[in-house]
Amino acid sequence: MLNDLELTDHKEVVKVGDVVIGDNDLVVMAGPCAVESREQLLTAAREVKKCGGQILRGGAFKPRTSPHSFQGLGEEGLKLLAEAREETGLKIVTELLDATDIELVNQYADILQIGSRNMQNYALLKKLGQLDTPVMLKRGYAATIKEWLLAAEYVVSHGNPNVILCERGIRTFETATRYTLDLNAIALIKAEFKLPIIIDPSHGTGKRNLVNPLAKAGVSAGADGVMVEIHPNPEEALCDGGQSLTMKGFSKLMHDLTGVADVVNKKLA
Repeated sequence: MLNDLELTDHKEVVKVGDVVIGDNDLVVMAGPCAVESREQLLTAAREVKKCGGQILRGGAFKPRTSPHSFQGLGEEGLKLLAEAREETGLKIVTELLDATDIELVNQYADILQIGSRNMQNYALLKKLGQLDTPVMLKRGYAATIKEWLLAAEYVVSHGNPNVILCERGIRTFETATRYTLDLNAIALIKAEFKLPIIIDPSHGTGKRNLVNPLAKAGVSAGADGVMVEIHPNPEEALCDGGQSLTMKGFSKLMHDLTGVADVVNKKLA
């Protein structure tokens, strides 16, 4: 049950510069799973900007299941993200993996993303509470909604109320998709807690052709924004190419989201 939760003053609206998450705006975060090269990132960033997205996503540090998989460019990736922001004006969200990298990543990021694997890294969450930088907390793939909210409480109760939740799918018995995207969580969070929440249909489905319909479903359920992966050449992506939209696919998604946003009284830039 959630009615016994005692949460401190989580913000219902989080501001990232001139981008507002949790109000009447529908915020779109898009970009490659991992920063691979300057050309790849800038191509994606320009498309995000052209189509009306407000935030560029891109991983400089990548938590991979296999230690032999691409782990990211590290600080070089952060510098490329900063260059993309300088050119396009987009805000940057990127993942933080380790408490030892907080100072480094915080120099570049407008939003610090905490991934599914670190949702219950309480030592890390406490340190994030000492910052003012907005934190996007992805739901653990085996976490209940209560556990997720209490993980956010670690950040807020230690001094940082700027927490954005992100539903990215949970592990169930179903294997047809990568995870099961929990639309219940979106509707419940907005109905009972009114906290800013983003939906990530790329990780939630793992299938490019399902990203568009699940993004629209998430917005219909009350999500304040959508995070999707895009890539100039998904077949050549170093990670998650199968769930990454093409540039054309992203343009269509933005067109479709405009109509859904109108129905739920939200505005897409």
